[in-house]
Amino acid sequence: MSPELTAESSVPIADPQRAAAADAVVAALTLPKSARNADVFNPATGDFVAAVPDIDVDGALRAVAEADAAGREWAARTPRERADVLRRWYDLLVEHADQLALLITREMGKPLAESRAEVTYGSDFVRWYAEEAVRPGGNVRDLPTGGGTLLTRRAPVGLSVLITPWNFPLAMATRKIAPALAAGCPAVIKPATLTPLATFFAVDLARRAGVPDELVQVVTTTDASAFSEAVLTDARVRKVSFTGSTGVGKVLLRLAADNVLRSSMELGGDAPLIVFDDADLERAVNGAFAAKMRNGGQSCIAANRIFVQEGIAEAFVEGLAEKLAAARVGDGLANDVDLGPLIDDRAVANMQKLVDDAVGNGATVRAGGKAIEGRGHFFEATLLDHVPVTAEIANTEIFGPIAAVQRFTTQAEAIARANDTVYGLAGYVFTENLDRALNVADALHTGLVGINQGVPSSAAAPFGGMKHSGMGREGSAEGLEEYQETRFYNVARRATE
Repeated sequence: MSPELTAESSVPIADPQRAAAADAVVAALTLPKSARNADVFNPATGDFVAAVPDIDVDGALRAVAEADAAGREWAARTPRERADVLRRWYDLLVEHADQLALLITREMGKPLAESRAEVTYGSDFVRWYAEEAVRPGGNVRDLPTGGGTLLTRRAPVGLSVLITPWNFPLAMATRKIAPALAAGCPAVIKPATLTPLATFFAVDLARRAGVPDELVQVVTTTDASAFSEAVLTDARVRKVSFTGSTGVGKVLLRLAADNVLRSSMELGGDAPLIVFDDADLERAVNGAFAAKMRNGGQSCIAANRIFVQEGIAEAFVEGLAEKLAAARVGDGLANDVDLGPLIDDRAVANMQKLVDDAVGNGATVRAGGKAIEGRGHFFEATLLDHVPVTAEIANTEIFGPIAAVQRFTTQAEAIARANDTVYGLAGYVFTENLDRALNVADALHTGLVGINQGVPSSAAAPFGGMKHSGMGREGSAEGLEEYQETRFYNVARRATE
């Protein structure tokens, strides 16, 4: 049975039971009261969802002071005590997975199945750092010259400011909060005002698990610049972690420099996806679809430039075009929907601009190609073939459901074109030749590579980029180190009888 369609649009609308359940989750949220508010809207309909506080600079600095004060007691707890709290938080996230998924879809728009996957992914960071908390690092080594022993220990870096984007409302929050807590750090987190609700819910669950009430402060504001200028220059702040655009990241790094802050920056992407002639066609098509269309293409590691070797190109393009043409676009709470809305009308306008420019430069539309009229912010799953390097889409982060295919002849050509960008976050390689897979992965200037798969992220993996895609790593043991200072003690020893 086809999902119900709206009178104003050709996209499926929300299932009434799911919509009612999502509304109930929103109504049950405990949101702080404020003299000023910022409104959150459903990108599938444009309807109002909730109002969150619009905190000014004074309020942000109060949050800094409260988190800093609570942080001293938290840092003094044993690693096991912190680990036990994180484990209880993980259990609560799993227990409330359905509510969190509904909330993510309501505020961000992605299909409910993808929201459930995000809850699993985001919760995994909490479980991972519950386990890492009891392995804080450090070692013992003898001085090479003799006569002493070096002890190295890890200490919490201190108050951490965490700034998250709108596209993964839960996972980006837990990926930063969990290692901060595991290391013994207090935190002030500023979620995007477009999608802050999952963060409020997750932090409330953390408090129910035993995280002190003041330790993690959620600050929502419509004046991100004033927030950053005030908070990142406060002497009590010792760390900043940001996920977002490279332009904003550079501004934050300048502010961080004045206060000499430890900085983690996960910035823009321009991910190349390379399909060689010897790739398994079905796996390449499915992997490219996942790498490009997950989250509606609104992901920093989305396949941005798809390079396909000439021998397999036509079969690959036909297969991907068929898959994209069959993709159902609609409200994320509808049944059998593959792609949700874009985040706002500006994103839709930008997709149309990129398609029109590419076609004007010689690209061919093989699937989709236009905005979907009516309520909400919808754009067809689109495939452009023979995209020339002169097209804007070949030189910008797309952040939407457009697959842009370029063709190549040799391995050396593919590598050179893939690396011809200032960004270096993710890359993808599809080939059945193991030597080629590893050699090309080594040659790519990216922080992570998916080999014969389109979803390479894991809580157990060190996520991060090179070049203008940022610095630092999130996830794995390396993610904990981002919230720690390494100290050493030189212990003199003298000979005894």
